[in-house]
Amino acid sequence: MTEGLLTLLACGVLAGLLYLAAAARVVKQYERGVVLRFGRLRGGIRAPGLTMIVPFVERMHKVNMQIVTMPVPAQDGITRDNVTVRVDAVIYFKVVDPADAILRVEDYRFAVSQMAQTALRSILGKSDLDDLLSNREKLNQGLELMMDSPAVEWGVTIDRVEIKDVSLPETMKRSMARQAEADRERRARVINADAELQASKKLAEAATTMAERPAALQLRLLQTVVAVAAEKNSTLVLPFPVELLRFLERATPPENAASPDVPSRHLPEPAEPEPDPNPAADQQHGAYGTRHRLQDAHR
Repeated sequence: MTEGLLTLLACGVLAGLLYLAAAARVVKQYERGVVLRFGRLRGGIRAPGLTMIVPFVERMHKVNMQIVTMPVPAQDGITRDNVTVRVDAVIYFKVVDPADAILRVEDYRFAVSQMAQTALRSILGKSDLDDLLSNREKLNQGLELMMDSPAVEWGVTIDRVEIKDVSLPETMKRSMARQAEADRERRARVINADAELQASKKLAEAATTMAERPAALQLRLLQTVVAVAAEKNSTLVLPFPVELLRFLERATPPENAASPDVPSRHLPEPAEPEPDPNPAADQQHGAYGTRHRLQDAHR
């Protein structure tokens, strides 16, 4: 009799332990529990910690309340200016109402992913290529507004949506590269022309100053000589300016040309040709005589 009672007691204890093991649930700090009894929502949301349910009668679903980072697969689309692009994005969302996330939608993660792809395709068709490349912040806000309205009904809130990458066709990349190169070349030419204009104005002012003060030209020449002489491996060819000769001529007093100490030198006057004593011979010999007469006069 006693052994039977002990056996029944042991069986009862074992059954109680099995019941507790089947009924006990642990909800983590970042989770919330939704309990369904025979398919109906029972009570409130279970808080983090140890909680009990009725085995085989109640079923608890744990919902993660952390911010979920979900990549959106790359979507091919055509922009408003008829450019084919491939865009991928990333979405950050979290569950704010665990009961709605379980009851209102079958799989809230899959629903959010599909909604993000649809919104991304829609925003591509409404945007220009320049907006995708340079004004992404505005597009991100537009995507967030498009996804936030239906997600609220599912107990989910969209924290942030960002476009990660925009892939362009190779032909479009080459065209944009040529456009950027042409724009840089245009700006370089404009800057160079502006520099030439300013330099010409300064050179004109310098030329006016040097024309008014010739000594400034000499100083500039000396500065150039000093700058060139600093390079010891170069040969310096220094032109002698005419202005310096004029300056030295004005600075030097003229000498007296009629000084008695210096005798004057006279060059001999050229001798006059002697008359021909026999003009008849020249007439007789003609051109031959004339040629010999010219040769004698040359000698």
